[in-house]
Amino acid sequence: MGRIFISVSYSEERCPWDIATIVAATSTKIFDDHQERLRIRDRVMVELGSRGFEVLLVPGDLSSTQAIEWINWHCRPGDIALDMQADAQVQTSQQGNLVYYIARNRERKQQAELLLLALTRRVPQLPIRGAIADTFSSLGAVSFCRHVAVPSLYLQLGFIHASHEPSPMQLREQEIALGIADGLAAWYRLVAGPQSEPRSSFQQGEAMAQPPTSPGSRTEQDRCSPIQINLNGRLYSEQGLVVHGNPYIPVDLVDRLGVAWSQPFNTRRIAYGNVVYMKAIELREANLAVFWEPAAQTITIQTLLPIAKQSQAIAGRGEATEVQMLMFLKRHNQTGLTQFPDIARLYRDEATHEGINHDVAFAQMCVETDFLHFGSGLQPEQNNFGGLGTPGGGGESATFPSVRLGVRAHIQHLKAYANREPLREEVIDPRFHEITRGIAPLVEGLTGRWSADRFYAIRLLAVLRQLYETAGWL
Repeated sequence: MGRIFISVSYSEERCPWDIATIVAATSTKIFDDHQERLRIRDRVMVELGSRGFEVLLVPGDLSSTQAIEWINWHCRPGDIALDMQADAQVQTSQQGNLVYYIARNRERKQQAELLLLALTRRVPQLPIRGAIADTFSSLGAVSFCRHVAVPSLYLQLGFIHASHEPSPMQLREQEIALGIADGLAAWYRLVAGPQSEPRSSFQQGEAMAQPPTSPGSRTEQDRCSPIQINLNGRLYSEQGLVVHGNPYIPVDLVDRLGVAWSQPFNTRRIAYGNVVYMKAIELREANLAVFWEPAAQTITIQTLLPIAKQSQAIAGRGEATEVQMLMFLKRHNQTGLTQFPDIARLYRDEATHEGINHDVAFAQMCVETDFLHFGSGLQPEQNNFGGLGTPGGGGESATFPSVRLGVRAHIQHLKAYANREPLREEVIDPRFHEITRGIAPLVEGLTGRWSADRFYAIRLLAVLRQLYETAGWL
């Protein structure tokens, strides 16, 4: 009989690092939302318990990483897991509830939509942003969706407003809890099958002390099934596995593909029949195309892509066309595209002229302006698309007389970090001469220099992969 895990963890990714964000975080009570989510979690537990479901609460003082480890230690086949967060976006105008699911997994997407449907039925007043692949999250992946051993979803409970008014969660806690309970019950029945019946018990997670089920055990073997691996149009000699609806491939194949991981054990791995397997979706981090076809029970991996050989180099040539960049921006902000209709062409022209990868520059513009929503001290009329400052440390953002010159200044600032090559145009960037030329030729070198956000390079690369996904390359 399966159980339902509910987590309300502390996200390590939401700590503000700049002064403006810290001030906004204080005014919007970002750090108080944890208690709200704990109250909703407790209401969900009581409701599901009254319906006979067995609910396990992950200890509420754990970080996201610790919560994942806790669930993986206690879970067993047939369980499902939900993490509830309340994103506090200070910059963006987008608001609403959403569920992240692991990308390229149709079954998990269906489950995410089922959860949102139940929540909408109970609280139709809440805005819904939909079921979203985790590759379109701010970091390009959601650890809870990828690293929890059993089927898992990541529910984002709306956004906290920059005002002192009560949030929708505070006003409708009971209705939201009932909606989540309805969704979890429907999700559980979908995973467990029509024959499953909940039993009348529920418990606090800290009191649960059942040993975990190892991937090699008999029970887990019943949950594994072999799948074919299609590599660049040909069947690979070894088979992969599908576990809880997620495809895995032999780690030896990963080595053959030439994928080098700086932190290999951040990826989800299992041992089965004395062979180590890795979750196939993680290959996307190496810019490889991964497609899961459940009907054919085949995982398709494509390495012959224009982006497969690219590194994080800032200098170089981009691959995205003007149309692809425009469609990507339209998906995120139609209004911004209307206001700056030539933005994609300008980035392509200016970056190519200076020998800078326009894919990287365009992705960074999306990060710095929040897809042209702006905010955080930037206004559209400043034409400052790179979040550039002014000399002297006065805390003011630079302003440029035209869109083209704003784009040019951004490209020049990137080139200052990327190499020591001379500029082909007159210096527009107000802080170009303040930079040690060539100090950060790779995107990862921008973390701690362009921004104090410790996840800055990860966010930039996540947007870059989203651009490639929209273009159909990933």
